[in-house]
Amino acid sequence: MEREVFEDDEKAAFPKMLFLQQINEVSFAVNDMLLYLDTHPEDQKALRYFSDISDRRNQLMAEYAEKYGPLTIDSAAVSSENAWKWSQQPFPWEKEGA
Repeated sequence: MEREVFEDDEKAAFPKMLFLQQINEVSFAVNDMLLYLDTHPEDQKALRYFSDISDRRNQLMAEYAEKYGPLTIDSAAVSSENAWKWSQQPFPWEKEGA
C-alpha cells in the first residue's frame, strides 16, 4: 500500500520536475549569455538571443509561480495566492509532503 502511494506522489511530481528542469536550462543560457556579453557587448545576434531567452525565462518563472508558487522573491507577485505565503511553502529542494 505504501509503495503505491509513493508511486502516485512521484507521478504527480514529474511535471513539476520537468518544469524546474526547463527553468534551470533557460537560466543557465541566460547566465552564459551574460558572461559572453561582458566581453562582446556589441554582438547584435547575441543581444537578440539574450533578449529572447530572458523573455522565455521570465515567462517560465511566471507560469511556475502561478501553478506551484514562486521560486524567487521577484516572481512572488505573480503567484495566484491571495496572501503572502513565500515563507510558508516548501523550498524547491525540500520534498513536499515528507
